Amino acid sequence: MSYRVDYSPDTEEHFRVLTARQRTIILDAVDEQLAHQPTVETKNRKPMRPNPLAPWELRIGNLRVYYDVEQDPEPLVYIRAVGVKERNRVRIGNEVFDL
Repeated sequence: MSYRVDYSPDTEEHFRVLTARQRTIILDAVDEQLAHQPTVETKNRKPMRPNPLAPWELRIGNLRVYYDVEQDPEPLVYIRAVGVKERNRVRIGNEVFDL
């Protein structure tokens, strides 16, 4: 089953603070890893503890993609946030989160 990938309006702001290379890496990884079986846990794809961002995390080096998955009415991966991991914090847009 193929999932449609949709980005939240907030992710546009998150992408603005990233370099062009980082944006390309994230977009390629999302297409490759989340289009099929986004809820299968792997080395780079993990469910998260309850938090305000999203229930799932995709790790791409020091880059992070936070997403949610819906089955009804159609299979959908909803990207809620993208950011850069810096030690124990994640910089998403212009904000820093402790996750």
